[in-house]
Amino acid sequence: DKLGRVSPNMFVEDWLRFVIKMATGSGKTKVMSLLLAWSYFHKLYEKDSELSKNFLLITPNIIVLDRIKTDFEGLKIFYEDPILPDNGYGGQNWQDDFQIKLHLQDEVGTISKSGNIFLTNIHRVYECSIKEASFKDDDASDYFLGDKVVGKTNDSKIDLGEIVRDVDELMVINDEAHHIHDPKMAWSKSIEDIHNRLLQKGKKLALQIDMTATPKNNRGEIFVQTVSDYPLVEAIHQGVVKNPVLPDSASRAKLQEKQSALFAEKYEDFIRLGVEEWEKTYKELEPTGKKSILFIMTDDTRNCDDVAEFLEKSYPRLKGAILTIHTNKSGEISETVSGKKEKELRELRKKANEIDSMESPYKVIVSVLMLKEGWDVKNVTTIVGLRPYGADSQILPEQTLGRGLRRMFFGQNVLEYVSVIGTPAFMEFVESIKAEGVELEKRKMDRSGSPITPTVIEVDNQNVKKDIENLDIELPILTPRIQREYKNLNLLNIAEFKHKKISAKQFSEEERKEIVFKEVIDDKLHHTTILNSAVEPNYQSVVGFFAQRIMKELRLFGCYDILFGKVKEFISDDLFSEKVNLDDANILRNLSELEAVKTIVETFKKEINDLTAQDVGNTEIKNYLKISSARPFVVTDKKYLLPKKSVFNKIVGDNEFELEFADFLEGADDIISFAKNYYEIHFKIDYKNASGAISSYYPDFFVKTDNKTIYIVETKGREDLNDIEKIKRLEQWCEDASDRQKKIVYKMLYVKQEEWDKYKPTSFRQLAEAFK
Repeated sequence: DKLGRVSPNMFVEDWLRFVIKMATGSGKTKVMSLLLAWSYFHKLYEKDSELSKNFLLITPNIIVLDRIKTDFEGLKIFYEDPILPDNGYGGQNWQDDFQIKLHLQDEVGTISKSGNIFLTNIHRVYECSIKEASFKDDDASDYFLGDKVVGKTNDSKIDLGEIVRDVDELMVINDEAHHIHDPKMAWSKSIEDIHNRLLQKGKKLALQIDMTATPKNNRGEIFVQTVSDYPLVEAIHQGVVKNPVLPDSASRAKLQEKQSALFAEKYEDFIRLGVEEWEKTYKELEPTGKKSILFIMTDDTRNCDDVAEFLEKSYPRLKGAILTIHTNKSGEISETVSGKKEKELRELRKKANEIDSMESPYKVIVSVLMLKEGWDVKNVTTIVGLRPYGADSQILPEQTLGRGLRRMFFGQNVLEYVSVIGTPAFMEFVESIKAEGVELEKRKMDRSGSPITPTVIEVDNQNVKKDIENLDIELPILTPRIQREYKNLNLLNIAEFKHKKISAKQFSEEERKEIVFKEVIDDKLHHTTILNSAVEPNYQSVVGFFAQRIMKELRLFGCYDILFGKVKEFISDDLFSEKVNLDDANILRNLSELEAVKTIVETFKKEINDLTAQDVGNTEIKNYLKISSARPFVVTDKKYLLPKKSVFNKIVGDNEFELEFADFLEGADDIISFAKNYYEIHFKIDYKNASGAISSYYPDFFVKTDNKTIYIVETKGREDLNDIEKIKRLEQWCEDASDRQKKIVYKMLYVKQEEWDKYKPTSFRQLAEAFK
């Protein structure tokens, strides 16, 4: 440590340990699987590697274990995510060589010499006694964050000694590792015991990786072993998790604590606002098949019951929809409350884990705290906090919010929010998260406000003022006209390639020692080959690289040998201004230059596309599509139009011009209806782009002027080369669609913004005449 802030005395363990800080919901399981694969292949492929092909993956409780088990069972996370490279990448057979065996909890089978994953709950790996934490403890961190792991379950069946006796190396990966900040804890002691047993065999623990969103000790200090920090502020900024939204000051001023001995009555204003916020999101998102969840946090289990009773009495529609969960020390479902039997406890866990499902009757959860780590509910849209947190409680705001931050629409480019409401003390506590750099958005929250959700687009079936059948637009689905005909690549005539020849540069002896291959798109380094004086230059690997690159980008199969020969001929005879010798080290060095790489790859792509991607000259109707068949979907909260002339409830545009054009259509008296061609309608037209490749094109609007005429409209701000090809293809599609049936005539319009701004038509008829 050059700054002198870290000393050896800060590290209590004498083995390598790294801590990775990742915000809740940002993909810790993915990172764990990547680390595991990295260690496995490093040990397998690298000489003298000190890493491991055996892994002990420890979870803090059954809920986390079940979640990770779902990802790891059958090793599917490695193949489906995917984690493993394709065979042949970098000259290694990655998937064939990944011969690892998964052992779940107590089901430890025969130890494999090629590698093992031991997935277990921490309670299976140590022996001692549990001290029951209390809400009244001076330090309540055990109660809320999880006990300092010091006990065993009665049914422990695994002795770590049995595992390490059969393996010579081991990496330990701890999930939710904020539990092990004290080296005196049994969890830490168990890992130390593994290391000591390996030392007795002349080995050592290869590596310990701790994953957590909050790597802090009881004094709030970051673990000194922390090597990576992906903070909540970054996860929110990048849209990996939901964005917390708080009521503005004017909204908060309307909320009052009442003078009452009854908990629910005292906080009635806060509860009612929470229900109102939740109901708006529930109604908005219900058509998408997603169910919004309201989460209410109280200060003890007795008040949980009081709030649940209040909700059922005040909101009859919530009867039977409230799940009250009594949690013990740190949010684990209590196994002692009301003397519940084991079967009932399993059922309660099942209800908590399945609450996101539309099949689950539950819409509201009332509990002392967000259930502890591992309860990965994604549909929480509203949090109501009715408890303060003292500065000495060591509960962190990111832990309080964490269970509500996971995204409902992960992988979709929409912004998501979670509304956070609570008592002044609770809100002050939540806002302390700004110390982490998080900017909390504040909005008006009351009965009149709009729901804080992504915008839901759906067919407006509930609008009695709309005649959906009359507004509907029917489109034929045509078979692809642009198709790839898999001709023999031997037909490629290198002598007829149309490209600009390049001049070979002269490199020094030192420069020739390194051959650098870069990606064409972003100029990133792909790989480097060092040519030392003891090895003759090998053009075969260089030509092979280009052949594989071209095949991958064009998704070609089974033509490597032919393409290899064509690439070799092109480089030696036509790439440079004169014929060259591929055994010349100077020529091989030239092939690492960006100009050469781009010329080879792009020239072959264009020539192969010209040879194989053809307009077959015919098409037929294979089906029909109605706009009204589109399923509900969400888009990022943005400006929208409430149309009367469309089957959709809202019209949003990809830009301001599209929204302006939609408004024009809405006001046009000479059309029956229109619709924005959303991706979810699944209407697209195949075309050959400017580079010769087959692509898909999504026109912007459909307009029905009468029951026999439908226009397909493309609007455009700035035109590029592909737009020219799209419009040609759109015109051809309209001719084909009109010719293959006689019920409807399909016409195309191409509306450029520059001309639109100049002429400003006042009717659709004028538009159609001006923009034919």
